[in-house]
Amino acid sequence: MTGRIHKFKLTGSSSACYISIMARMLSPFMLLLLIILVPDSRADIYKYVDDTGVIYFTNVPEGGSYRKVMSEKKKLQTRDDYNEIIQSLSSEYNIEPSLIKAMITVESNWNYNAVSHKGAIGLMQLMPSTAKDLEVSNPFDPEENIEGGIRYMRFLLDKFNDLPLALAAYNAGPRRVESSGGIPAITETKQYVKKVLSIYNEKSYNVAETRIYKVTLEDGTVLFTNTPFAYQNFKVSSF
Repeated sequence: MTGRIHKFKLTGSSSACYISIMARMLSPFMLLLLIILVPDSRADIYKYVDDTGVIYFTNVPEGGSYRKVMSEKKKLQTRDDYNEIIQSLSSEYNIEPSLIKAMITVESNWNYNAVSHKGAIGLMQLMPSTAKDLEVSNPFDPEENIEGGIRYMRFLLDKFNDLPLALAAYNAGPRRVESSGGIPAITETKQYVKKVLSIYNEKSYNVAETRIYKVTLEDGTVLFTNTPFAYQNFKVSSF
């Protein structure tokens, strides 16, 4: 590696910001090691460039030559902390908040640092390739992760025009759903769809017992819901 060395002067309280900076430089695997090994905390990061061009980053600036380059955001910890984000983004993409909450429960159990054995990241378990396609720069950031997951789910609902198939595609990928002509014969995927719909409907999911309704909004957007009475002014049909 060439170029000037970037030096870090860090105390224990600066580790979370250090991870944020290193996220731009390391592979997802190495970043995961940092998250595991470095204690969780919060701090602002300041930058200083000396006369030789060496760049220093620190959370304990000494003197007036340092300038703030990053403010550490308050970390969200509980489900209630995410409600406002989910409500706002669900409204923007015309998806029921209860569906997104059900997906997050099954995907990560509300752990924003969750990483699956396949490498899926964050609350809505975005694969690195999917996050890149969705232009999610930091999938460990709760708000970015939720926005990316909701936007991806909106795409899948529009593509398959069917809630169970969209959920199956979210888990197994749209190509597998297309090639199988339905929910793929993958145990994990079938269980995923069943669990999400069970939580979403707040009861055991059974295709013969549970009715999901399709709502077509004025702009042509399709919304799936189990509470059609909330959309009496739009075109509602069951399937």
